[in-house]
Amino acid sequence: MEARLNVMASPVAAKAMKHIIAAHKALDDSTLPASTRELVMLRASQINGCAGCIDMHTKDAAAAGETSVRLHLVAAWREATVFTDAERAALELAEEGTRIADAAGGVGDEVWANAAKYYDEDQLAALVTQIAVINAFNRGNVITRQPAGDYQAGQVH
Repeated sequence: MEARLNVMASPVAAKAMKHIIAAHKALDDSTLPASTRELVMLRASQINGCAGCIDMHTKDAAAAGETSVRLHLVAAWREATVFTDAERAALELAEEGTRIADAAGGVGDEVWANAAKYYDEDQLAALVTQIAVINAFNRGNVITRQPAGDYQAGQVH
């Protein structure tokens, strides 16, 4: 499979993408656990059907020590017993934040309150930003049909 467009070859798109990449990298300095960030990025990417991001975040999470069981169960996190309550709250926020058009009114107050039980204001800000950033990456990759499978863990970081 070949991508429809090389975004980084376009001066305008490359400039915009560099800002999105910088936003993503800035989140590395947050106190939101890296494992939570990877799970959230993986779940949003699954929902959006972004093969490139699923490839990347599965491999990066595994390289960082995430278990294959947890990675395989992200898509069914509600029924899985391997996630903490805090991770469940983050995954639920990621799902509602990704499926905004599916939920009249966007992210529900109950979902937000649940996330706020486990994460402080800075971590919530990082979580919201991470969800927004991964959705931007997902949409760009899906629109341009970026291929998946060749990513090497740590290639982007």
